[in-house]
Amino acid sequence: MKSKIRHRPLTQTEPKGYPSVRPAVPGDAKEQSPIDRPENYINRELSLLEFQGRVLEEAQDPDNPLLERVKFLAILGSNLDEFFMVRVAGLMKQVASGRADVSIDGRPATTQLQLIRDRVRQLALQAHDLWRKDLQPALAQQGISIVELTALGADERAAVDAYFREHVFPVLTPLAFDPGRPFPHISNRSLNLAVVVSDEDGEEHFARVKVPDTLRQLIPVKIASGRPSASTSEFKFIWLEQLIAANLCLLFPGMKIVESYPFRVTRDAEVAIQELESDDLLETIEEAMQERRFLAVVQLQVAHDLPDKILTILTQQIEVDPRDVYPFDGPLGFDRFMELSSVDRPDLKDKAFAAMIPPSLGPDCQGDFFGLIRQEDFLLHHPYESFQPVVEFLRQAARDPNVLAIKMTLYRVGRNSPVVAALLEAVEDGKQVAVLMELKARFDEESNIEWARKLDDSGVHVIYGIVGMKVHSKIALVVRREGDAIRRYVHLGTGNYNPVTSRVYTDLGLLTCNEQIAADATHFFNALTGYSARQEPQKLLVAPVNMREKLEELIRREIDLQKGGRGGYMIFKMNALEDPSMIRLLYQASQAGVRVDLLVRGICCLRPGVPGISENIRVNSIVGRFLEHSRVYYFQNGGREEVFLGSADLMHRNLSHRVEIIFPIENPKLVRRVKEILDVYLADEAKTRQLQPDGTYARHPKRDAPFAANSQASFLVPSVPPDHLRTSQASLD
Repeated sequence: MKSKIRHRPLTQTEPKGYPSVRPAVPGDAKEQSPIDRPENYINRELSLLEFQGRVLEEAQDPDNPLLERVKFLAILGSNLDEFFMVRVAGLMKQVASGRADVSIDGRPATTQLQLIRDRVRQLALQAHDLWRKDLQPALAQQGISIVELTALGADERAAVDAYFREHVFPVLTPLAFDPGRPFPHISNRSLNLAVVVSDEDGEEHFARVKVPDTLRQLIPVKIASGRPSASTSEFKFIWLEQLIAANLCLLFPGMKIVESYPFRVTRDAEVAIQELESDDLLETIEEAMQERRFLAVVQLQVAHDLPDKILTILTQQIEVDPRDVYPFDGPLGFDRFMELSSVDRPDLKDKAFAAMIPPSLGPDCQGDFFGLIRQEDFLLHHPYESFQPVVEFLRQAARDPNVLAIKMTLYRVGRNSPVVAALLEAVEDGKQVAVLMELKARFDEESNIEWARKLDDSGVHVIYGIVGMKVHSKIALVVRREGDAIRRYVHLGTGNYNPVTSRVYTDLGLLTCNEQIAADATHFFNALTGYSARQEPQKLLVAPVNMREKLEELIRREIDLQKGGRGGYMIFKMNALEDPSMIRLLYQASQAGVRVDLLVRGICCLRPGVPGISENIRVNSIVGRFLEHSRVYYFQNGGREEVFLGSADLMHRNLSHRVEIIFPIENPKLVRRVKEILDVYLADEAKTRQLQPDGTYARHPKRDAPFAANSQASFLVPSVPPDHLRTSQASLD
């Protein structure tokens, strides 16, 4: 069904009512104050690579269960792929365009690229060494072997060859390269074999065989009976590309296989979506997804022993700079290690846990949500507390005859979504349902297009996004008739409406019927679905409307309180800190004597501990079992503490070029609870790393102590009072 949603062409890059805020960048002014000097800032890209180093540390950590260490290696591989597809690709475009942009720390793109190449090679070599010298032998000791084809017995080899003929061979397509057949397209993140064959005259020819990503990459080794051989390990695997390489003669009959080598390509994935010229945003994004397949190659991974003649063919035909070729001794594509997560060895994984449900909601989450929310606000801390209350809140809204309308934003929902199922049930029951499905959610575009079409076809009012920016806010509004009155219920969160990621991401969510918040939510949705002049929210901080200025006011208030002798203190928890104006203001707070604790998982361009600039700022990063994803902004406010949660990091894009929401926590009991959560994070010794003035990160000196405080493990023990949550990961395993 063709989309019914059209977008009015605009003559501006942002919708009316959403003003652009562009902070000055250090280096703009001729006369710089110390806080504007580039050397007092950390490069964004190098900071992100330091985060990847912390992920690698988790793979290296022998205190983590063995299969969890392998999982961290897979996460590192996936993260580095995205880094190249987005960040490196962007820098390469800068160089190609001849732009003279410099980073926040004063480096041009060419310098950044060279530093990135050096750091990535270092990380990748460490990762390959870790796999070859540590993880692979340790797995073998535990009966999980990834072996060479030559190590298989006769029965095992016969079994895997039979598997190849039945399951792999029909999928493969050998593609020759000669004057009559152009070099084949190499898709993004694809693993391939570069094959050299010779004919009966001895003339050599080049061909490419793609390793299908639709098949298992690690093939279980079994004899013909289908049972593991008694003489082998309980779990034995071979890599798919090795099985293909060993059977290339079936793909090239009558030819001699001279040699074959694996190679892997990563492409630019940042497409320019021409929204202003678009009549239909959905169709435009679909076209952009097709365009993404053919963007420039930004990385070529090859076998370390790849001959120069084959490397020359590859680099010339896919047009990759030799500096962006990365040779490795070992498997290419570490993200494929994630398949080992399916191995049935719970003793080598993190101990399973059951997410809690607030007792007042009942053991099966079947309480009367609307009655309970009228009595008090509910704060949910995922994944330690279940995401099921959010799903049940929407299900009850879908089934309640008194509910008139449901409105929400969706950014990443995943597949088989119970949230979407509840919305479809609601519209079938005759309720008004409006959904803003953000089609521009990077790498989830295709999934979101599918959901948008399904919702649209079912009668849901679907909005595809706001021209010029992404809608990244997490909000759901339920409108309910209660007697002669109308009451509105709101869920606000820091994370996506995705039950799958809610089990591995740390997030916070609020269920409330606060009238002022509900009124703000109503205006927010009216602005998204219709046309609305700028209107100041009463309680919510909305980007790009008032979030930046309100946060700046709150920071300046702490500065004034400190100068007035009442003490200033702030705790910010976020994924990334990059916005120059916000960093500058935090530097000013430190100079005024305000204590600032920052919990920043990933990118941090602020340089702490610099005398005269940031000696009152401490920056910690926690990397552990769960992905730290919640955003929290705490202000001591002279003893009248204020806490805000939301979807926005302190990045220029979030504050000025995205639609975001930060919301207040006003119940004093919940304010105390959030502060206790932050205190647990700040007391972490096992998984925290402290950012040093030189941009490196240092582990806590007590991390190896028998009872080093582990914040994430602590939240898994709800019976222990918050101020006594000191345990080790090992004690929970």
